[in-house]
Amino acid sequence: MAFDRINQIKNPLVRTGLAAWVGLTAGAMIAGAVVGFKAEKNDADFKAVGYVALVAAALGGVYGLGRSPKPDATEAKSSQTLTWPDWRPFVVARKVKESAEITSFYLKPQEGEPLPSFSPGQFLTIKLDIPGQPRPVIRTYSLSDYRTANEYYRLSIKREQAPKGHDVPPGVASNYMHDYVHEGTVILAKPPNGKFVLDVSQTSPVVLISNGVGITPMISMVKAVCHEHPTRHVWFLHGARNGEFHAFRDEIGAIAHEFPNVHVYYRYSQPRPEDKGQYHGDGYVDTEMLKSLIAPEIEQETGAVSETDYFLCGSPGFMDSLRNGLSEWGVPKDKVAFEAFSQPNVASKEPTSVDEKAIRDGKAGIEVMFEKSGVTAVWTPDQGTLLEFAEAQGLNPDYSCRAGICLTCMCAIKDGEVEYDEPPTGTPDEGTVLICVSKPKTDRVILEL
Repeated sequence: MAFDRINQIKNPLVRTGLAAWVGLTAGAMIAGAVVGFKAEKNDADFKAVGYVALVAAALGGVYGLGRSPKPDATEAKSSQTLTWPDWRPFVVARKVKESAEITSFYLKPQEGEPLPSFSPGQFLTIKLDIPGQPRPVIRTYSLSDYRTANEYYRLSIKREQAPKGHDVPPGVASNYMHDYVHEGTVILAKPPNGKFVLDVSQTSPVVLISNGVGITPMISMVKAVCHEHPTRHVWFLHGARNGEFHAFRDEIGAIAHEFPNVHVYYRYSQPRPEDKGQYHGDGYVDTEMLKSLIAPEIEQETGAVSETDYFLCGSPGFMDSLRNGLSEWGVPKDKVAFEAFSQPNVASKEPTSVDEKAIRDGKAGIEVMFEKSGVTAVWTPDQGTLLEFAEAQGLNPDYSCRAGICLTCMCAIKDGEVEYDEPPTGTPDEGTVLICVSKPKTDRVILEL
C-alpha cells in the first residue's frame, strides 16, 4: 500500500508532500471516473473533479503530517533485542591473528537476530566451558570494533603467558581461546557493559593512550568518533615492543588516512631494523611526550588544551606512570578516564573499633545472607572478600577481573553495608556492590545472589 510506504519516511516535509500528492492523484482519478460515466458533461463537472482532487490532497497532507515514521522490520527487531537478560549464544564467524600475541574473534548471534549497539569502550562478558576447570570460566574482553549497524561483535584477545619468576600458570581463558576456539565454536556472552566509555557527542579534543592489548577499546573509540562526529580531533598514541607485537597498525593507519583529524603516534620500546618507517620514536608513551609533542599540536589545531580529555588503557605500571604524570602536570582528574588490566593489591587497613577488632580476631562474625540462593553463613576476616566467601558456600557468582574494575561481579545489596579496602576502579550502580573487592561492614548483610 502507498500509505504504508509513506509511513516509513522519516522526514516530515517529504512525508507530508508525498501523502498530499497521493491524495491528489487518488481524488482526481476517482472523481474523473465518476464524471466519465455521465452521458453529458459540463464545466461544473470538471470543476467538481478539481475540487475533489484538492480536498483529497489536503486530507493526504494532514495524514502525512500527523503520522510518525513507522520502523521497518529490522529496526523493530533491533529495538526488541536492545539487550538480553542473561547468556546468549554466539558463533565465532572469523578468527584473525593480529600480532604475535593478539587474535581477533568475530562473534555473530547464533539465532541470527540483530545486535544492539554499544558505547565505545565497553566490554563483552563471555563464559567458557574449559575442560579440567571445576566450573565455567567467565572473562571480560573489550569490544575492539565499532559499526553503526552491528552484524558482529569483535573481541581481540592477548595470549597471556605465565609471569616470569612466579609459579603461576598461563592465562586459562586466553590460551583456550587461542588454541581451541575456532570458526564455528559457540560461546555464551552477556550484553555489552562497562563505564569506561567515550561520549561521541562532545567536540573537545581527545587523547587515546594505550600500550599492548590496551589498544582494543581505543579502536572502538576512534572509530566511533569518525562515524558520529568526524570533525572532532583525536590523538591516538600507542606503545608496543616492536612491529611483531603491534596489532591493528594498518587498520588505524587507514582510519587516519581517511580522517585528517585523527593524529597517530607510535613508540616502540625494542624496535627491529625492519620496523623503520612504521613508528615515530623509541621508548615509551609517557607524560613528557604529551607535554612536549602532543600539547603544542592540540594548541595549534584546536586551541583547547585545557578542555582535552584523556583516555588511558594498558598495563598497571604504564597506567600508574601516566596518571601520576598527568596529575603533576595539572590535568584535572575529571579529564582522565582509565581502565587497567589489574589492580595492585593493597594492605588491609587496621581495625579502628573494638567491634571490628573482635571480628578480625575471629571472636565474632557477620551474618551474610545470599537471598536468591537461600544460603546464610557467618563471615570472618580470614574468609576474604564476599566473592571468595560466596564461592566457599558453593555458589557460583559471575566475576572476571577480581580487582574492582570490570563490574562483572556487581550485585544488589538488600540490607546492611560493605566496605572496600580501597575505592574500586569501576563505579557500581546505586544500590549495588562489587563483591570481588568488598567485605561486610555491618553485623548483617543481605545480597541478591
